[in-house]
Amino acid sequence: MYRQYKEAMGDGRPEFQRLSTNVVPINYKITLIPDLDKFVFDGEEVVQVQIKKPTKTIVLHSLDIIVKSAYYQHADSKQKEEGRISYGSTVEETAIFTFSNDLKQGNGSLFLTFSGELNNKMKGFYRSQYTKSDGTTAFNAVTHFEATDARRAFPCCDEPAVKATFDISMIVPHDKTALSNMPVKSDVPSSDKKMKTVTFDTTPIMSTYLIAFTVGDYDYVEGTDADGILVRIYTPAGKKEQGRFALDVAVKTLPFYYKYFGIKYMLPKIDLLSVADFAIGAMENWGLLTFKEALILVDPENSSAVSKQHVALVVGHELAHQWFGNLVTMDWWTDLWLKEGFATWIEYLCVDYCFPQWDIWTAFVNDCLIRAVNLDCLHNSHPIEVKVGHPSEIDEIFDGISYSKGASIIRMLSDYLGNEDFRKGLNIYLNRHAYKNAETEDLWQALAEASGKPVKSIMDTWTKQMGYPVLKVERKQESEKCILNISQNRFLADGKIGEGEDLKWLVPISITTSTSPTTPVKTILLDQDCVTVELPGVTQSQWVKINSGSVGVYRVQYTTDMLHSLIPAIKDKTLPCRDRLGLEEDLFALSRAGFISTVDVLTVIEAYTNETVCTVWNTLSSNLSSLANILQYTEYFDIYKQFVRKLFKPIAQKLGWEDKTGVDEAILRGIVLNKVGRYGDEATVTEARKRFKDHVSGIKPLAADLRGCVYGTVLTHGDEEVFNQMMQLYEKAELQQEQRRILMNLGSIQDEKLIQKVLDLAISDKIRYQDTPLTLGGTTGTIKGRDLAWIFLKTHWNDLKTRYKCGLLTRLVQAPTSGFATEEMAREIEAFFQANPSPGTERTVQQVIENTCIRAAWLEREKQPVGDWLKKNMA
Repeated sequence: MYRQYKEAMGDGRPEFQRLSTNVVPINYKITLIPDLDKFVFDGEEVVQVQIKKPTKTIVLHSLDIIVKSAYYQHADSKQKEEGRISYGSTVEETAIFTFSNDLKQGNGSLFLTFSGELNNKMKGFYRSQYTKSDGTTAFNAVTHFEATDARRAFPCCDEPAVKATFDISMIVPHDKTALSNMPVKSDVPSSDKKMKTVTFDTTPIMSTYLIAFTVGDYDYVEGTDADGILVRIYTPAGKKEQGRFALDVAVKTLPFYYKYFGIKYMLPKIDLLSVADFAIGAMENWGLLTFKEALILVDPENSSAVSKQHVALVVGHELAHQWFGNLVTMDWWTDLWLKEGFATWIEYLCVDYCFPQWDIWTAFVNDCLIRAVNLDCLHNSHPIEVKVGHPSEIDEIFDGISYSKGASIIRMLSDYLGNEDFRKGLNIYLNRHAYKNAETEDLWQALAEASGKPVKSIMDTWTKQMGYPVLKVERKQESEKCILNISQNRFLADGKIGEGEDLKWLVPISITTSTSPTTPVKTILLDQDCVTVELPGVTQSQWVKINSGSVGVYRVQYTTDMLHSLIPAIKDKTLPCRDRLGLEEDLFALSRAGFISTVDVLTVIEAYTNETVCTVWNTLSSNLSSLANILQYTEYFDIYKQFVRKLFKPIAQKLGWEDKTGVDEAILRGIVLNKVGRYGDEATVTEARKRFKDHVSGIKPLAADLRGCVYGTVLTHGDEEVFNQMMQLYEKAELQQEQRRILMNLGSIQDEKLIQKVLDLAISDKIRYQDTPLTLGGTTGTIKGRDLAWIFLKTHWNDLKTRYKCGLLTRLVQAPTSGFATEEMAREIEAFFQANPSPGTERTVQQVIENTCIRAAWLEREKQPVGDWLKKNMA
């Protein structure tokens, strides 16, 4: 049914060429005048350039900008020559300046005036709407330039390797705050005191996508880190206290990175800015980081423990980019993973330092490793290092491969090399390429120098080819010696290896046993199809576990005897929590692919009834939901919900409803009560309704950690009155985290007319553009909601394509389509997007079709055995 992405695309990509290197920018001097009433801006720009050989034309990237005038002046001339202005194609996104005479070799300056729109697309220089404390609507002007949208704000060489320095000025109303990458150099009022010109210090040499500026009404809280760096959190007016948590994290994190990298933060200040309308999570602009409000603001009364963890991780991620990405920048977007994968890994290292009580590395397995392997087992995945040409291709690789698989292989490599050699290699890399650009091979070379190990030959198998292996393990006992036979094959989610897809990897493997559950008894590098490993002193009674701590990016398939020997260790939790987590995740994946029976998986899962770690339960809950998704299409769904309630009920009863200890328990309580509540446990539904009633009436507000599970439960079993009450909560909510929590759960309502209301809400002016995919996705937990969401997407597709000309469009493709489980729907999805294509979504569409076919095959293969098992075990 589904086609591999490379075959599906053919030659359909637009032709693309990078800018000529004959004209190179040295410095941009930019003055911008934004108008927050008319939503436009004017600009003046002087680009100091080096011309390497005579030319009549200068070409810069420019999009949605009207260039009004262009003049060129050579460095040793007083004459300015006027240029003729023209524009390249929509593929090229350029402005072309043609002169009557050759511009001679050497330095000179290009003088430009231009104007543009403060758009509402959350890209380039755009407007962000917010509500003031008096209830009125107002706007800030902000920027988001990654990957190729600096060209929407000023003409430039908008490629990461073309670095320059920047002198930025903004002419803004006297009562507004203006910010940019660097500290304010001067702030000069106009003669009538109505306006002011804010000029910022010259930046270091840097890429255009890292430039940022904003004007608006902001408050801030500030602190100074241990090395004297001024840190400020800028928030909407009246919300500065919600920036305290992020400030504390940032002040701790900067010195941590200084010590870790051996290089001090490079700028004299760093600002973290909360933005109401923001297409992604956050952005690492050098010295002026921008964040979606929900990922930087923390309200002690209304933010959950999960929200705090997310804020800490995102702050850690963006601060890491100040070194890995900003100081050293990838040469081209092919190496996007080089900064994003690394920052995703080290954000966990940072948060573990700041909050050691959170056990954040177990969360990493759930958040990153599992996300990576579930995407990378598709035929329509892509290598970490993927060829990128036209900008429409770039948005599509800001995905789980670049971020989560990138982070996972960095974690695996760090573990293999050892912390000391790994850090030494990073220091070599950062110092060698500071203020310059680098490629993946440059990092491998530095790490190889530090460790003396063949880093490139190992890691090329992980970055240059897509996918990962499944290790099949067989055990044989010879007296007091255990002998393992380990073989590798590519793991694919449908279990079918096509022609040319049988790849091999160099695989670091760690092995633990019941007598050494946390420290590997042996580590090896699997550099062939199979290997025999001897474990002296390991007796028949001891269990053996491959992939200690779930560090390796691979799955493990045990023989039945080896798997059953691990069950007691799951029950008594002597198997460490990351191993318990990785084991059940592998089992579900193997059953989806047809390698093992889902019945066998359910038998093992019953051993998790004594589990106490929230991340293990979270992964288990997610996998059980995947199985529930296909069982909805059978007569066994009700008895399956009974099985899940039985599994979750003991831990739910143990936890109760009242907070007793710390973060881990608070998160766990939300997970298990959500599951038993949605699946119809009467006592839980009754208590949820009571607490919701008290919350709505103001008698006793819900604790933030309980809101998600209570909202989901009362909506799943609710009526129009509950729905209307939830909408009232949404309209009153000021914190974006609360708004998003409500939108995520609204679609749980069962009434068809109310589901349609949620869908209509998703594209109304009552929610922010960025929250449309979230709202749509919330309706797809049931067959009815899924069908309605799909019809809605098809009906509004043309409008959505116009509205979301950014990475959000791929999320809109996924949101309504990610739960279907029939071949018929796979064909329908394929036919629709063939007839209604959208550049930048092609790979996502193929992945959706492939996943639909996988679920359909899983359902056909397993529905009867699972149904029979459920009837027998729940009788």
